[in-house]
Amino acid sequence: MGTRRARGRAGRRAAVWGGAVALALPLAVAAGGGTAEAASCNPSAGPYQRQVEKFLGRPVDGRQSAADCTAVRAFQRSHGISPAQGYAGPLTWQVMSTMLAQRAAGTTPNRAGDCPVNRGRIACVDLTRQLSWIQDGSALKYGPVPVRTGKDGTETRTGARKIYLRSIDHWSTLYNVSMPYAQFFDRGIAFHSTTKSMWNPPGSGGCVNMRPADAKAYWNLLGKGEDVYVYGRKPGT
Repeated sequence: MGTRRARGRAGRRAAVWGGAVALALPLAVAAGGGTAEAASCNPSAGPYQRQVEKFLGRPVDGRQSAADCTAVRAFQRSHGISPAQGYAGPLTWQVMSTMLAQRAAGTTPNRAGDCPVNRGRIACVDLTRQLSWIQDGSALKYGPVPVRTGKDGTETRTGARKIYLRSIDHWSTLYNVSMPYAQFFDRGIAFHSTTKSMWNPPGSGGCVNMRPADAKAYWNLLGKGEDVYVYGRKPGT
């Protein structure tokens, strides 16, 4: 992520969020729009037409209708998938598949035991499902929540790490962007808040992007020296 400088407030907030937070995933997009909007949609059925129709709650017939196209395009626009033409292509289905895998994790994201349970409190990051959570031993303390990790070429590195720097109002001089609630754990890679969709492809410059409320909760629950474990492989990398 390059060299960064901190600005503004410093220190750790005392408030701690308790319990697990349910993962909220959009499973349907309403089909709407007028004639002009429908006319600009891609009229062709994509290779994942049936899967996408099912995901969005549309009639599953494998044929592209104006209403199908409008619904797919609304989903694409919501998550920054480009081009947003309503075409049920590989990237759109990849995003939806990730959402389905996240939903399937439920409240037992470490069911397979991939994240260590012998280190006390630890933040787990599963790149494959684009999920993160905090556990203490085998007890879930927060999450699981969706995250947005590094894209192809700037992948979030795997392995066991520790938080070494915290900066609540961080500013990246490399990317010229704000990184609220930044907690660095691997040579410039950090948990931090972003306003982008967690399902916005292709991904970050290596950091673990989080929704603002989740990044704030991680700030309150974690501290310098605490463990982070990253594993798996992000789809498309």
